[in-house]
Amino acid sequence: MKSEVMNIYNEIKDSLTEPFAKIDEICAFNSEKVLNAFWKNNISEIHFNSTTGYGYGDIGRDAIEKVYASIFKSEDALVRNQFISGSHALSVTLFALLRPNDILLSITGTPYDTLHEVIGIKENGSSLKSFGIKYDEIDLINDEFDVPKITKYLKNNQVKVIEIQRSKGYSTRKSISIEKLENIIKIIKQISPQTIIMVDNCYCELVNKKEPIEVGADICVGSLIKNLGGGMAPNGAYVVGRKDLIKLCAERLTLPGEGKEVGPSLGVNRDFLKGIFFAPNIVKSSLKTAVLTSAILEKIGFEVEPKVNDERVDIVQNIIFHNKENLIKYCEGIQMSSPIDASVLPIPDAMPGYDDKVIMAAGTFIQGSSIELSCDGPLREPYIAYQQGSLTYEYGRIAVLKAVEHLINQ
Repeated sequence: MKSEVMNIYNEIKDSLTEPFAKIDEICAFNSEKVLNAFWKNNISEIHFNSTTGYGYGDIGRDAIEKVYASIFKSEDALVRNQFISGSHALSVTLFALLRPNDILLSITGTPYDTLHEVIGIKENGSSLKSFGIKYDEIDLINDEFDVPKITKYLKNNQVKVIEIQRSKGYSTRKSISIEKLENIIKIIKQISPQTIIMVDNCYCELVNKKEPIEVGADICVGSLIKNLGGGMAPNGAYVVGRKDLIKLCAERLTLPGEGKEVGPSLGVNRDFLKGIFFAPNIVKSSLKTAVLTSAILEKIGFEVEPKVNDERVDIVQNIIFHNKENLIKYCEGIQMSSPIDASVLPIPDAMPGYDDKVIMAAGTFIQGSSIELSCDGPLREPYIAYQQGSLTYEYGRIAVLKAVEHLINQ
């Protein structure tokens, strides 16, 4: 590492002490929560066993779902390798909960790009819209819920599902804290108690001490190649929440009448359990890497969000470059610093589910695993790099410093 970059690091490292201490404290709390879930559900070596075919009688799969329900304090859980991604789990959940003429309302603005064709924001013959499901959205105002507009809408319309995306996605807004989520849920439940509140929790798990179900959400969805997979899960996603809603999701994922009773684990039970066991510490490493990134990129003159001492809601760190050359160079630096495919040059290209070309740097052991260190962004103004993950802080620190060096060298 060049002395210039190390000098910059030495100038900012003292600013990391306080945020790192907060991250350590949350990790300790969530580690105890996870371990208690293992004890409560008597996890044993027998739960590592696997099934094939239909997956009848898979006690390991069933035990994993009990562990997730305990961690989230939910009535039930669906944790499956049959989910291809977090977006797939969100799609399954939306199709499970909504029927023709129902209204789906997003109160965090336009959802993440990969849901546009699911909902019908972008035309697709398989979308919710094509089945007669209505969609509307209400934008945030200065990163706050637009309570007057939400209140008016709920009083004038019978909304079946409200969707709340906590993490920012490829937007410029801030992510939604658990406190803001709790406040808006209380307001919604007072006006429209029958409305199902669905939370997209991707990137947010175990970042704080509470999860969405604990503050009143009805159902919550996330990916296992993000926080809760702990770098171990080879794929998969989870849905947690009310038992009746989980039944609908299970019957949408598999088939009516069989639901959670089928779905072979195909050897993933050990990895799913090991992943959730590691997850609090992996999230801690990801958060520390994000804080370091924020500090050092701001030091050399770039706009960042969140800043070093801001409250962390998810593991995502934004770097706003305002030009595509710097965005590409930084992503190149992250790829060059990865354990896998370090020699590969990431090139912006079209990707399924995205309107803009996207550059993605992710030299990961599991394809697309953003809990491992990754950095990506669409080639559009204001040219933001969205960095997330790192299995250890030490590896993350090396990668970030090398990426900064690559950026400076241009």
